[in-house]
Amino acid sequence: MEQQKAYTEGSATKMIERQTSKIPSTVFLAAAVAAMGVSAVLKACRHNHTALFVGQWAAPFLLLGIYNKIVKTEGHSMNEKPKS
Repeated sequence: MEQQKAYTEGSATKMIERQTSKIPSTVFLAAAVAAMGVSAVLKACRHNHTALFVGQWAAPFLLLGIYNKIVKTEGHSMNEKPKS
């Protein structure tokens, strides 16, 4: 049988995850709702192209919120041993 190598994150990934985990998850939800609201207002003001552009920001904000929640719950270092 082959042994599986333990996968470890790179230092850049660890640094990014440490910083993003400090942001409350509600920030991303609020950003998504705000993007939808601004998009609706722009559509009502007949700025159709801008409304579509801003409205498409909601999905990436929600995805960032999911990533944030996963980092907070699972963490990057759950399987790694602390360095002595």
